[in-house]
Amino acid sequence: MDAQPHGPTVHDDGTTTFDLWAPRPRSVAVQVGDTEPVPLEQRAHGWWRARVPARTGDRYGFRLDGGELLPDPASRRQPDGVHGPSALFDVSALAWSPEEARWRSAPLAGAVIYELHIGTFTPGGTFDAATERLDAVAALGVTHLEVMPINAFNGERGWGYDGVFWYAAHESYGGPEGFARFVDACHRRGLGVILDVVYNHLGPSGNVLPRYGPYLTDRYATPWGEALNLDGPGADQVRGFIVGNALHWLESFHVDGLRLDATHALIDTSSTHVLAEMADAVADLATRVQRPLELIAETDRQDPATIRPREAGGLGLDGQWCDDLHHGLHVALTGEREGYYADYTGLPDVARSYSRGFVYDGRYSPGRQRTVGAALGSLSSHRLVTCLQNHDQVGNRPTGDRLTTTVDHGRLRAAVLLLLAAPSTPMLFMGEEHGETNPFLYFSGHPEPELAEAVRRGRREEFADFPGFHGEVPDPQDPTTFAASIVDHGKSREAAGRSWRALWADLLALRRGEPALASGRRDLVEVCWVDDRAIAIRRAHPSGVACLVVANLDDAPRELELGTASRESGRAGSWTVRLSTEHPRYGGSGAAPEFAEADGGVRVSVPARAASIAALNRG
Repeated sequence: MDAQPHGPTVHDDGTTTFDLWAPRPRSVAVQVGDTEPVPLEQRAHGWWRARVPARTGDRYGFRLDGGELLPDPASRRQPDGVHGPSALFDVSALAWSPEEARWRSAPLAGAVIYELHIGTFTPGGTFDAATERLDAVAALGVTHLEVMPINAFNGERGWGYDGVFWYAAHESYGGPEGFARFVDACHRRGLGVILDVVYNHLGPSGNVLPRYGPYLTDRYATPWGEALNLDGPGADQVRGFIVGNALHWLESFHVDGLRLDATHALIDTSSTHVLAEMADAVADLATRVQRPLELIAETDRQDPATIRPREAGGLGLDGQWCDDLHHGLHVALTGEREGYYADYTGLPDVARSYSRGFVYDGRYSPGRQRTVGAALGSLSSHRLVTCLQNHDQVGNRPTGDRLTTTVDHGRLRAAVLLLLAAPSTPMLFMGEEHGETNPFLYFSGHPEPELAEAVRRGRREEFADFPGFHGEVPDPQDPTTFAASIVDHGKSREAAGRSWRALWADLLALRRGEPALASGRRDLVEVCWVDDRAIAIRRAHPSGVACLVVANLDDAPRELELGTASRESGRAGSWTVRLSTEHPRYGGSGAAPEFAEADGGVRVSVPARAASIAALNRG
């Protein structure tokens, strides 16, 4: 990796040093405001440099071979959109509260993540507006906010995955100063910040990188077109651009971790993968700043090498999204078996996720028609981030429908319990805590008519032959599609919303307080019963304390023979119910599980559409 930093450095004397990697043009000049362009000095390996009079706030751009003015690939601010000039911004001048120097985020082990999209988290759709909801999120027991991409993208509204200026915070959200205020406000409430970053592709509009150099390559193809050039000529500087961006958010904006989008699309045949280089660089930064920094991959490869430590031959990332538990729960709740859900069996795969982490850990996948994954071994399940809903699983449905609108609420409460009682690190999607019913749709705001129509057409074609869907796909470009996706926090004040919040808060408190639930060890998980509609799992702690997790998704009560789960206790009374999803506090009927002695163990009667957690009495 090339250690040369990309982008401008603003000095106290009213000048700025511009460092630019641009091996393609024969000449480069920087133009600040309406002044005459100033030639940059050519340096080794495609680098250019000049120090000229320029201050924070000044608009500027580069002219390659005397051509049109182009924004800076490493722009820190795009106040006029992705097609306008860049603006100088001095990140070292950001203001932070006195408490920020002492801030340390919680470790991933024991973390609870809350995913949100700045534009739809509040009607205001800005960093400052999001700050007004932080107290309510922190009160749930959440430890980290995961913020969907904020890098500068085309148009006013979008998911953020079409960003083209990775170093700049989207202006309509509040720009870099707004993001810094947001991070500071999160930290003051005890919330870490994980930023979703996209290094596997760039958006379709405003991408100037190919004008400067070989940032992309046609040697590999991805679902979004050309791949990032990570192992060809010029790759050192491209890798430096990516790793430098990760350090930019972690160091300059005090972010506590990064969620790395679609890492399986980072095609890299180098001896050291770019993710391993990033992990080493971030580990060095964490040592220097004396605070924990996390890297979490999104990947569709159930490959333990992603999170295996560097010294053990892995990439060294701290965690990864794992969809297996989600897919198992979704199939159990909805019965959907289309697409990738065809590979999952429902509750039997939920049990496998508890006990093995990956459902596909060297198992044949009918959908992929090959064996997928490898065993996690001794790696803790804390490293797996799991969910019941997220932006992908909701937003990539034709109408963005949430489970609250499609699933019986008794079963949904049971699924929340199964998520939060798992050994993995749980994540909830914004609004889920109050039973949000507004959809989260795919939306965009491309101002170019041709691109806007291409997005509309692509969305329609994506679902034209989708089994089970017959209807009109909402127009991503219509402002009402975006407006329909805004979270209605007023629901949290209604009776149903208060019940959902109570369930999430009580389960998270129980997870923190019960050592058996807080453990990420799968070797202390025992599957006592599982079939298509019911499950019972014993979770233990090395100290000897244990919890029993039971759920029944059937329309009628079920009796489950637990066998070895209670032999150590010798009597049914050894189990005390700590939480039942059918408690009236959560909107339930009041029914609770009942324990009875049986040959070799205990029999538990579980109410219909309900789940519970019981603790083993000691002494």
